[in-house]
Amino acid sequence: MQIDAVRFKPLTEQEKIRHQYLPPRFSVAPMMDWTDNHYRTLARLMSKHAWLYTEMVVADTIIHQQDNLDKFLKFNEVQHPIVLQLGGSDPEKLLKASLLASVYEYDEINLNCGCPSEKVAGHGCFGASLMLESGLVAECMAAIAEGSPGTPVTVKCRIGVDDFDSYDLLHKFVTTVSSSSPTQHFVVHARKAILKGLSPAANRTIPPLKYEYVYALIRDFPNLKFTLNGGVVNTHQVNEALQEGVFGVMLGRAAYNYPWATLGNVDNSVYGDSTPRLTRRQILEKYVEYADAELHKYGPKKPSVRHLVKPLLGIFHAESGAGVWRRAVDNSLRNAETVGALLKETLCVLPDFVLDSPPPLEATHRWFTWSRSRESFRLLAPMSLPALHLLHHRLSFHQDHR
Repeated sequence: MQIDAVRFKPLTEQEKIRHQYLPPRFSVAPMMDWTDNHYRTLARLMSKHAWLYTEMVVADTIIHQQDNLDKFLKFNEVQHPIVLQLGGSDPEKLLKASLLASVYEYDEINLNCGCPSEKVAGHGCFGASLMLESGLVAECMAAIAEGSPGTPVTVKCRIGVDDFDSYDLLHKFVTTVSSSSPTQHFVVHARKAILKGLSPAANRTIPPLKYEYVYALIRDFPNLKFTLNGGVVNTHQVNEALQEGVFGVMLGRAAYNYPWATLGNVDNSVYGDSTPRLTRRQILEKYVEYADAELHKYGPKKPSVRHLVKPLLGIFHAESGAGVWRRAVDNSLRNAETVGALLKETLCVLPDFVLDSPPPLEATHRWFTWSRSRESFRLLAPMSLPALHLLHHRLSFHQDHR
């Protein structure tokens, strides 16, 4: 690959001004198969200030798909502010990937040092296992910054990996990466990653949360920025964490599964923006314009109506008629040719007050807690007794070996 052949152009002064946004007090986590262009378009209709992350894009994919980069990197202009998350552990490849991505003008580039998937991290490729190699992470971050001049670079990590989970090791990781690269912002999932014996889904709920580690980082590194991730499911909790001094708070599955209850009131409750927000009827009308334009652009098979409707399925969560609507959507998907036609056929089952009510002022709904408890039980239930004993040993190991 010829680096100097990349279509790189620096931002103009007007573009720099246009790309100045409010800080990422609230951000939506990168989630594979979830935070795609369609979801991010819906999310932006609900909040103009929340920072959105792409799905992780592997550096090798970008390098080997130079003739098809739009498929992996292109996004709608309205999605700003938006962060590209890269996956990789080879500084040279990350340099090439970030240089290729620079023409798309992402607002930040983030390196994945927190994915607990054994397929990814367990083989030493990238993800959470990178936390064991802070010097390499610093090299990777310096390379990404070199490939994307002027674009802030950040790290998303855990508080530790397996039995390497002491605060001292986390402190050392942050010290090395921040002092040997331009990285000044860390997004920290306040759980450790268990690379063997737990699935990625279980890693999101079973390792205990240790917010005190993140708050200690804020105390020990006053010149750095730290975003808290893990266990936060509503804007009330976001504001509580912000009062504790974090730079920002990142939500994951809650922002996808309950978009209206989370993103719907972010601008008002987190950013203090009193501009009237769209109702769900108005949001869906605008989303239809986007979705059906995508269908006309690429044809009815790519993307599919089902794929375009997927981000909408949680928008009426816990509302009157939500279950009836989802069943109606499922039936209509068999023959629907456009998203507009599908919604016209199905929204009639919902009460007008659900469609036309403004976003909630503060989302502290009890079903957040219920959903999290149900998910934790679902993950634990299939495990055998020996597996549960092993899990208990791994979770408590650090308490006996300090």
